[in-house]
Amino acid sequence: MNPILFAVIVLVVLGLVGGLILVLAAKFMAVYEDPRIAEVTECLAGANCGGCGYAGCSDYAKAIVEDGAPIYKCAPGGDKAADAIARIMGADSGDRPSLRATVLCAGGENCGRRFEYKGIQTCAAAAAVAGGPSACAYGCLGLGDCTRACKFDAIHVVNGVAVVDRSKCTGCTACTAVCPRQIIQMKPIAPQPAVKCSNKDKGALVNKICKVGCIACGLCVRSCPQQAIFLKDNVAVIDYTKCNGCGTCVTKCPKKAIQWVEGAPRPMDAPVPAPEVR
Repeated sequence: MNPILFAVIVLVVLGLVGGLILVLAAKFMAVYEDPRIAEVTECLAGANCGGCGYAGCSDYAKAIVEDGAPIYKCAPGGDKAADAIARIMGADSGDRPSLRATVLCAGGENCGRRFEYKGIQTCAAAAAVAGGPSACAYGCLGLGDCTRACKFDAIHVVNGVAVVDRSKCTGCTACTAVCPRQIIQMKPIAPQPAVKCSNKDKGALVNKICKVGCIACGLCVRSCPQQAIFLKDNVAVIDYTKCNGCGTCVTKCPKKAIQWVEGAPRPMDAPVPAPEVR
């Protein structure tokens, strides 16, 4: 037999055998993936923001299908995404918490400074230098780490302190994750006030360093008709399971540390607070 023809035949046979092996391997070694994972992924916003607590949209979709994770955690996708996922999963969409970011500080220009900071213009870097330039060791540093983390242009530094635009906030929690002072927290979307202070120092010291800091005087606690406020670590805390948004605490606070949350509508009969001290 012609050597060249023999070589061609051998190569063809080897190719057929190799192809058969690959086909069999693909069949018997294939890893099954529930097709619903791809369907759920398509329903998500695709922002890969991590606000759901997973590495990205595909990981979150896999957790929904395989582990029964809550279907409403895609904040950018909102109710539309949750409803679509519910249809795919054949499940009730369930209760969805309506939370948005709230900065628990109104300091900024209302707060004194210990020194002029000239270093890298990030909150994380400033906080690493003797605790930061702000006279308040608990307040907003105002250098915008949260604004850079937000993909929805929902938070900006105004007069030295971060302010949330709740009409744009999706509740993704990206800002809460990067704040070195951990003063950005998630609060209900409701006509309710918030204690815009996180300072745990004694009232006399707070009085010296911040015009709008909570001094733990307890007036809000005594005035709240719902008994929805208590003091913890020298700062007022609102129990939102009891608060009905009457606004009494807002008007009674002598330091104006309790304010209506940005973007939260006040009830029509709620008292109007005095102008914020600047």
